Amino acid sequence: MKKFFISVSLFCTIMAMAQKFETQKQTDAQGYSYETVKNDLAGVRIYTLKNGLKVYLAKNDDAPRIQTYIPVRTGSNNDPSDNTGLAHYLEHMVFKGTSHLGTSDWVKENALLAQISDLYEQHKAEKDPEKKKALYKKIDEVSQEASKYAIANEYDKAISSLGATGTNAHTWLDETVYKNNIPSNELEKWLKVEKERFSELVLRLFHTELEAVYEEYNRAQDNDGRLVNYALMDALFPKHPNGQQTTIGTSEHLKSPSMKAIHKYFDTYYVPNNMAVVLVGDLDFDKTIKLVDEYFGSFKYKELPMKKMVSEEPMTKVVERTVKSPSTPRMTMAWRTDSYGTQQARLANMVAEILSNNGDAGLIDLNVNQKQKTLGAGAYANPLKTYGSINLSVTPKDGQSFDEAKKLLLEQINLVKKGEFPDWILKAIVNDMKVQRMKSWETADGLATELYGNYIGERTWEQELDEINQYEKITKADIVKFANDFFKDNYVVVYKEKGVNDKLVRVENPGITPIKINRDAQSPFLKDILSNKPAEIKPQFIDYKTAIATSQIKDKKVSFVKNKYNKVAQVTYIFPFGTDNDKELSLGVSVLQYLGTDKYTPEQLKEEFYKLGISNSFRTSNDQTFITLTGLEANMKKGVQLLNHWMTNVKADKAIYDQTVKTILESREAAKKDKNRIMAALSNYAKYGKESRMTDIISKQRLQSINVNDLMSKIKTLNNYPYEVFLYGDSQSDLEKSVKPFISNASLKPAVAKVYPEPATQGKVYFTNYDMVQMEMSKVARGGDVNLADFGKANVFNEYFGRGLSSIVFQEIRESKSLAYSAYVSFANASEKGHPNYVTNYIGTQANKLPLAVNAMNDLMADFPQIPAQFENSKGSALKQIASNRINRTNIFFNQLALKKLGVDYDIRKDVYAEIQTLTLPQLTNFYNSDIKPLKYNTAIIGKKENLNMESINKMGEFKEVTLEEIFGY
Repeated sequence: MKKFFISVSLFCTIMAMAQKFETQKQTDAQGYSYETVKNDLAGVRIYTLKNGLKVYLAKNDDAPRIQTYIPVRTGSNNDPSDNTGLAHYLEHMVFKGTSHLGTSDWVKENALLAQISDLYEQHKAEKDPEKKKALYKKIDEVSQEASKYAIANEYDKAISSLGATGTNAHTWLDETVYKNNIPSNELEKWLKVEKERFSELVLRLFHTELEAVYEEYNRAQDNDGRLVNYALMDALFPKHPNGQQTTIGTSEHLKSPSMKAIHKYFDTYYVPNNMAVVLVGDLDFDKTIKLVDEYFGSFKYKELPMKKMVSEEPMTKVVERTVKSPSTPRMTMAWRTDSYGTQQARLANMVAEILSNNGDAGLIDLNVNQKQKTLGAGAYANPLKTYGSINLSVTPKDGQSFDEAKKLLLEQINLVKKGEFPDWILKAIVNDMKVQRMKSWETADGLATELYGNYIGERTWEQELDEINQYEKITKADIVKFANDFFKDNYVVVYKEKGVNDKLVRVENPGITPIKINRDAQSPFLKDILSNKPAEIKPQFIDYKTAIATSQIKDKKVSFVKNKYNKVAQVTYIFPFGTDNDKELSLGVSVLQYLGTDKYTPEQLKEEFYKLGISNSFRTSNDQTFITLTGLEANMKKGVQLLNHWMTNVKADKAIYDQTVKTILESREAAKKDKNRIMAALSNYAKYGKESRMTDIISKQRLQSINVNDLMSKIKTLNNYPYEVFLYGDSQSDLEKSVKPFISNASLKPAVAKVYPEPATQGKVYFTNYDMVQMEMSKVARGGDVNLADFGKANVFNEYFGRGLSSIVFQEIRESKSLAYSAYVSFANASEKGHPNYVTNYIGTQANKLPLAVNAMNDLMADFPQIPAQFENSKGSALKQIASNRINRTNIFFNQLALKKLGVDYDIRKDVYAEIQTLTLPQLTNFYNSDIKPLKYNTAIIGKKENLNMESINKMGEFKEVTLEEIFGY
């Protein structure tokens, strides 16, 4: 459910937000001018350097780290019409370094890159297919020569050496955003690296990265969400680039790129007056702006080209589109709106919230989902920089037509038109917006994300802060008038039917020769970064005994962590049993969501929780059950009372239960058509075999024979079992008083947990057929039992070898050989003592590349690569991440709860840190040779059967095609 909080301190915030916001210009002691906004509790400072670069700074002291974003106001909407996908591909290339970073001999490399660029221009202009192939072969040859001077992943090595996390970037319609989260003591080195990479564009290792982008294109073809969205946007925006140019680009353009066009795009849009630096975290304003100016102030201002404005004609009819894929049918409807920040966009968003507020109290939530009239439906607003939309989606039940499902959605819109929604909901929605905003901005990433979005949208911070005030002015009459004027037969509807996607683009492997990646080489720039050692951040480890206060209510242990940030509270009941003890427990929890009591209907219960500003959640794992209330501390007592009333007075209803069973069975069938869920089930089957928790489901016959009264007795008697209580808030005594009246001594014992086998993996290959462009392969091996003394080794192994942009696997599989978009090896420690660790290696790639990718992975794992410099970098990165991270808020309790399963009662990071400090490459190699290399793997593969290379598959082990019934258990 959506979290809906209103605390005393946040009420004050809400009141403040109703005040007038006013931009104020100020100057610091160094002479830097900046803007703040009166009544901005986030304390954001906005600077504009002389070259036009915007700098957004805000403090957050959760940890000695800084969330960084560098947004550029350009995206796929600025792609040339004959080079779609350019902005996205450029985003990839900005990670490749410069004339100082990523090269061992720039003069020689540059000459070869110029040749490659000329060859690509010839390749793009050439129409004869055979001549194009010959040119590509020449490009491959020259690229081989150029790669001798390239040092792959130097940017990633430099940035990971800082202890950065979340290193990534994304491109969308009007934005390209570069991301890192860094330790605060590494700010200057981060600025130095970022200044270098944005100072110039070098298109090294171009054709291998191009293949990686094409693999991303293939992944998009296998993604149902993108399939629907492409059709939807194309119909909504028949003229505007929003709908006419996808971010990933067309297959034809990706295969015929122009390096000259990419350079021109970079020179045009990657200029300081079209970029920003966003920093939120543990920073000093004066020192930070001086450093940013020192490194980024030298970039030269450059006039931007005038952007051609494209206007859409009003929609006057229903536009229908149909797409097909093997998954379950669903339908999406969308009405075009004005741009973000306009009154129409706000009204559309309010209507979306009235229809569906994430399962709480919207019209679709209560009238469609709560009554289980479909397999699922919802509404949301999608405001863009130019235009936007309000979208409604639905997954029909088995046998339900699209027209029937559409009618249900249109009925809810008609209720809005008639004003048949509660008066109180508008105020509740606006308060929810306020609180969600404040909760998000409480984190460094949440505020930084809002700031870069504000920059991309070309809005002032004052406008953004005032947006809530504009929502607050909207009345019910405004909503009704808007709905009647806006919602007509002027929408797009996309029918996603189950069938064969005849629009898939299948291409042959271009035959790229693996390039030399020079793992041992380091540029002078990287050496300088690595040699510069800032003052260290000392790690801080949690003393759980002092951080968590404990008490006793009857026979129940009560733990309390103080909320130092606001008056939001949380109450969680933790039961030491789950589906291993009673697999029907989770069914009871699911059915409870659709049932009311002798006092409230199910719909009224949702409304009551919503009015209180309290959200509830029920979660059942294999060995634990969690019931959680979150929201206003002042209302927590009423929330606990309401929860207790619901659970002890739930009114069993056979008709609702029967409908729930029908929905469950239909959802099971839908899962068997979903690629991601099939792959998850297949991987589980490869890991555990047929006797697993996932396949041990409640049978259809048992579901249909269960007495709903017996099922609800499981809920009514939960309070009589053992459990403990976790409280998070400002006042321990007040929260204890809230829960105390409803706690009783345990009089019942849970059933003995069923033990599921964790069999040895023995070299078997399991395959499930699915019509898709790519193939996905996941190999899993059972290792030895979890060993606390190896946690540090596992951490560094993943950093050094298996995961991340600077890992050996990524470098070899993607950078050198361009054999897959996604490839990794991961060592996962068991979460409970006495259980085995598992090693997984994954490859997602085109079917014709899979044998080559598997061979490359096998070669890597045959002999553990010895790269001392990269090992030291990975080790240092792991240490810096631990040193600069902090455990706070509710994580204090839940981290301790997880550690108890390992038999640990202290912050184990202290041991991990000490282990990594003394770890050597020979020790890591010994760990690999003893704990990973000897393992046997079972393999899960999903893809189109006709694309399987059986000669290659048979080398992996004994092959077996498994049915959906086998892997799902039904």
